[in-house]
Amino acid sequence: MKYLRLVSFLVLASGAAMAQAPAAAVGAAVPSAPAQSRSFDASAIDTTADPCTDFYQYACGNWNKNNPVPGDQARWARSFSVVAERNRYLLWQELDAAAKAPKTPLEKQYGDFFAACMNTDLVEQKGVTPLKPAMDRIAALADAKKLGSLEAELAARGTVAPLFRFAVEQDDKDSSREIVQVGQAGLSLPDRDYYLVDHFAPVRKQYVEHVTKMFVLAGDTPEQAAQEAASVLAIETALAKASMPRTEMRNPDNVYHIYKVADFEQLTPDFDFDAYFKAVGVGRFETLNVATPDFFKALNTLIAQQPVAAWKSYFRWHVLHTSASNLPKSFFDENFAFFGQTLAGQKEPTPRWKQCSSMTDRALGEAVGQDWVKENFPPAAKASMDKLVAALEKSLGDDIQTLPWMSDETRKAAEAKLAAIRNKIGYPEHWRSYTALEVKRDDLIGNLNRSAVFERNWNLGHLGKPVDEKEWGMTPPTVNAYYNSSMNDINFPAGILQPPFFDFSIDPAVNFGGIGVVIGHEMTHGFDDQGSKYDAKGNLREWQTAGDRKAFEERTGCVADEYSGFEAAPAHDGMPQQKLNGRLTLGENTADNGGLRIAYMALEDTLKAEGKSLNEKIDGYTEAQRYFLGFAQVWCQNQSEQLSRQLALVDPHSPGRWRVNGSVQNFDEFGKAFGCKVGQPMMPVKSCRVW
Repeated sequence: MKYLRLVSFLVLASGAAMAQAPAAAVGAAVPSAPAQSRSFDASAIDTTADPCTDFYQYACGNWNKNNPVPGDQARWARSFSVVAERNRYLLWQELDAAAKAPKTPLEKQYGDFFAACMNTDLVEQKGVTPLKPAMDRIAALADAKKLGSLEAELAARGTVAPLFRFAVEQDDKDSSREIVQVGQAGLSLPDRDYYLVDHFAPVRKQYVEHVTKMFVLAGDTPEQAAQEAASVLAIETALAKASMPRTEMRNPDNVYHIYKVADFEQLTPDFDFDAYFKAVGVGRFETLNVATPDFFKALNTLIAQQPVAAWKSYFRWHVLHTSASNLPKSFFDENFAFFGQTLAGQKEPTPRWKQCSSMTDRALGEAVGQDWVKENFPPAAKASMDKLVAALEKSLGDDIQTLPWMSDETRKAAEAKLAAIRNKIGYPEHWRSYTALEVKRDDLIGNLNRSAVFERNWNLGHLGKPVDEKEWGMTPPTVNAYYNSSMNDINFPAGILQPPFFDFSIDPAVNFGGIGVVIGHEMTHGFDDQGSKYDAKGNLREWQTAGDRKAFEERTGCVADEYSGFEAAPAHDGMPQQKLNGRLTLGENTADNGGLRIAYMALEDTLKAEGKSLNEKIDGYTEAQRYFLGFAQVWCQNQSEQLSRQLALVDPHSPGRWRVNGSVQNFDEFGKAFGCKVGQPMMPVKSCRVW
């Protein structure tokens, strides 16, 4: 998966919006099996609402009213949350059994990892002792110009490497080769705006109070802790000022700058990159992509400005911050109080079994996934997905043929790109080996550190080797999907291929409204504002004519302006009204609109082949209506106001209400299906269309 450049996902990964996942609760209560979600839920529909005025309220109103956010969540969605809970429960069953009585070496490895995480008594006994080697190394820092060695040694131990992102990834302009890439990082709050915008001043105050409390828990006096917290905020604020805004980073041309190593080192001469490269163990390279050069220039100024003591505080904080969920309960609770409650609006910590199941999946995903798919993903599901993907590919091809703004030259290139898209469904063809990862049943933080080193070595090992087109960026139980522009592939983990997205027993309209739109969404990502800049081979290269690019940008501009008018959070408690950022969410909104259109076309073709029509009724709804209801009910959700504000800054996806209403109001077939009149909110006089 791309590390520095954005990869398009169907939905932001659970918890990814938060700077630090809420701390796990201590305790190991046996969970009960969650219910499986239904593909079509008539009881979710609010029949008092007018579908032509607010279709989201019509499709989801009763579900939203009857399904408040659970205490251990900040967001609760009818599809993603419910399915993720069930998948995590099934995963827990597998991990718990392996921890108690492993049958194979693979089961022992992930069983021991899970058992170490669940052993909260041992976590309490060890206290902060597992952090001592890192803290001792930080304490030994005597010169700010030695930060390169410090960052490298901490990274080499798998502890933390906060200042910048460093990885080996595909070259955007030559997708056949893997190159070193570096880019901005260094922040603990969710986005640079939290440090720079006036109305977040109360949050910054609470953040400093939180950092102070964490330093006190680690053994500092209150006076020392307050001084250290102030230093952390000063450094992170400077890094925020130097960081490129998210919206600008969406343009791949903005984050592609090839430097010779010597020239890159001159951007930050006071940071010893030579020592860093040697310590992390990356192979020899002569050039690299510097995603954000101005950030590294500013970093050099910051190294000169901040005293050694401040840098020690910064690194000590990041060691504590990264490990907070795996330290004693006092650290858990304080971490959750700020990052869970204050920033995300979550009422109570996530149960330990959920945290440990997810943690094991992240660390040993393709080890755990091998056994998970055997139990939960039958071959028939993969075969059905192959047919659905083929149907959507045909529809997108037909759509390309009829676009009025596209010239023949660009049309031919678009067809070539569509034909070249690779489809990856369910799970990898070849599983990764984890034999080099040492797991100890009594060493949770050690396991996490060794896992970080294992992942880093695996990533850096790609340098100079052919690109492996069969690698995956998500684990099999994940309830998500993604498109990778450099690979030019669409990826659907087994975890999402179940109700309400995908159901063998339901009529085609509901399946096409669910997983069909998901497939179309990911395909359209290859042609959104980002994906359209990459050619059939995954290279960053203009393949549209100048006139077509201008016409394309006029249409994407319509979408961006439209969504920028939607409300993300109302004015409340001194916080201003927050609108969506239509430029940040442009790719996902384009994919939603395109996916809805081409999946509908595929449904029409499928029904025609079966001798059926969109007007046939099931339980009082036509197939056309069931299609749109099936689509909308994927996005039924409730979430806290705090999380809504956070996601409006960091999430490239719109919230469920606007993913539904924004898409259907741009598609005339919706208005026809529900008998809307032109001029009603869901059937406006003027609408936007790209694909």
